[in-house]
Amino acid sequence: MSLKVLVTGANGQLGKTLQKLYKENEDNIKFTFATKKELDITDAQQIQKYFSNNKVDYCINCAAFTNVEQAEKTPDIALSINAEAVKNLAKACKKVNTILIHISTDYVFDGEKESPYTELDPPNPINEYGKSKLLGEQYIQEILKQYFIIRTSWLYSNFKKNFLKTIIKNINDNIALKITTSQVGSPTSTYNLAKFIYFLINSKPGFGLYHFTDKGEVTWYGFAKTIVNKYDKSKIKLISPINGKVSGARRPNYSSLNNNKRLKIFRSEVLLDNAIKETISLL
Repeated sequence: MSLKVLVTGANGQLGKTLQKLYKENEDNIKFTFATKKELDITDAQQIQKYFSNNKVDYCINCAAFTNVEQAEKTPDIALSINAEAVKNLAKACKKVNTILIHISTDYVFDGEKESPYTELDPPNPINEYGKSKLLGEQYIQEILKQYFIIRTSWLYSNFKKNFLKTIIKNINDNIALKITTSQVGSPTSTYNLAKFIYFLINSKPGFGLYHFTDKGEVTWYGFAKTIVNKYDKSKIKLISPINGKVSGARRPNYSSLNNNKRLKIFRSEVLLDNAIKETISLL
């Protein structure tokens, strides 16, 4: 009998990556990919009805409000998608014994630490986006016993709008860019994150909270520089560093995540340079 896996937020870059990698697989796992139009997780009645009428062994929640700047202006919308809708999913999962896999963020931390954050470090978000994502985590932990929360950071892929694609588009158009050096984190390929999620479904390790990023930490400028070097070195003159704070929403200055807990069960690590090169090859 096949496992049934529901992916919400299927139009996002992680949802599209999961679809590309695993829509057809040899492990007898049947994926259903639901867009917001097909399944709105902010609608509690719609969610309850779906889970009551469809067998779901795992739900991978890729739906999220990720616009950090907009979250400051409309925190109620961020909360409705990143927290209240997650509560809807958690309640529905509990009712029918579905395992929830939820994607969270490094922005639950304040960035004051000087070494990578572990799962045991206390969260302290400094913007509305981070606050909404943390509340979503808390709802899951209060409601469910069978769950995986995966904190990740700086996601990029060959799908949708993301930092890597934006940098490449701009240098192709010969647009000069000034990129901040004031924040440090760990860029993560959605392909590598998707492989970890698939591993969780196939291997069934201990439930709980895990950090997942690719190996390496950089500033946004360092990330941009690596992208350009891997894509077209002749364009490197188009990017330059900016020192100091970025205007707009506060962001953690340092938000690298410690992967030691995850590495005990899933030892695969991909170096940042290699992950960027692999993603560029898919464009």
